[in-house]
Amino acid sequence: MKIISFSPPDITEAEIEEVVDTLKSGWITTGPKTKLFEKQIAEYCNTARAVTMNSATACMEMTLRLLGVGPGDEVITSAYTYSASASVIHHCGAEIVLLDSGKDSFHINYDAICEAITEKTKAIIPVDIGGVMCDYDRVLEAVSRKRDMFRPSNGLQEAIGRVAIIADAAHSFGATYKGKNSGEVADFTCFSFHAVKNLTTAEGGAVTWRDLQSIDNEKIYKEYMLLILHGQSKDALAKTQLGSWEYDIVAPYYKCNMTDIMASIGLAQLKRYDGLLKRRKAMIALYDELLADGNVRSMKHYGSDFSSSGHLYLARLIGQDEEFRNQVIRKLAEKGIATNVHYKPLPMHTAYKDLGFDIRDYPNAFEMYKNEITLPLHTLLTDEDIALVCESLKGLLQDRGEA
Repeated sequence: MKIISFSPPDITEAEIEEVVDTLKSGWITTGPKTKLFEKQIAEYCNTARAVTMNSATACMEMTLRLLGVGPGDEVITSAYTYSASASVIHHCGAEIVLLDSGKDSFHINYDAICEAITEKTKAIIPVDIGGVMCDYDRVLEAVSRKRDMFRPSNGLQEAIGRVAIIADAAHSFGATYKGKNSGEVADFTCFSFHAVKNLTTAEGGAVTWRDLQSIDNEKIYKEYMLLILHGQSKDALAKTQLGSWEYDIVAPYYKCNMTDIMASIGLAQLKRYDGLLKRRKAMIALYDELLADGNVRSMKHYGSDFSSSGHLYLARLIGQDEEFRNQVIRKLAEKGIATNVHYKPLPMHTAYKDLGFDIRDYPNAFEMYKNEITLPLHTLLTDEDIALVCESLKGLLQDRGEA
């Protein structure tokens, strides 16, 4: 039986050689390759700077901390997401404000944002799902309408002058929105390079940001460096300079830096990335074609003013429920085909129930979740693999229709 994995990493000799070069260099923690990777990410995203960390989760949390978000503040995000989008708010001591998704949408309900903003609201974390960016014009319009209500609590908040938009772009590295790249649209954009992502560093992430007239980008970069390295005034590379051991700890901060081993994988992946995106687009087109005559509705990845990174193939089994969807997942697994669900809404998880959230308050999110199935989508798949997945899925749906 042929086994079709869900999302294995696409690693070639190029990545292996880059890692070996790093291991032989004698410098394996944060160093020259990490700094080069940051430079190339910024160039790719059309931003002045980028900061790498050990996860997108760290990127979001450190950005909230950079903005001074803490107890007494509120931060808005979507109920239809992975825990990281909301847990970082809790880590900072702020209150999580979850919004339902839009009707028949995997993205946040844009119409509900404005009403959810209070004087305590400091940020919103919209979530790019499956590689498709949010409608950031609508997010910006909503937060701008409440600009007069905004009460900044530090200089960066004051420079933004409204609720800050922090994109959870874990899925959307390489996506575009109205002619702009993911990374240059929101105030801050946080990417994931986890093992299952389009571009991987095994674990890892990066944050980019838009220029602010009154805040120097180098100042923002240095503040991030302090946050991710214990508040230490010199990084390890600077401390190795002869006679340059002395440093200061300016605040008891955190430890979430990227290493040169991780960055070396990313550097090799970045060289291949345009080709990987092109292949993902072709695979999505094939899926769409083969499932067009089935009772399956998939997320739209490409349009006249947006282009996805093609990270996940999210599909809904129209007219079906959780029980049938789960049965399909089990039967596909018996055929050697791995699938997944993106996502079980946060109010359905114990941690968020314990915080007082109830899925009954998020009917749109539940409707999207109850019959969603994510099909394999990675650059090691062949066209024949995709045909087998579609044939197997349609066979199960046909059996249901005839039952």
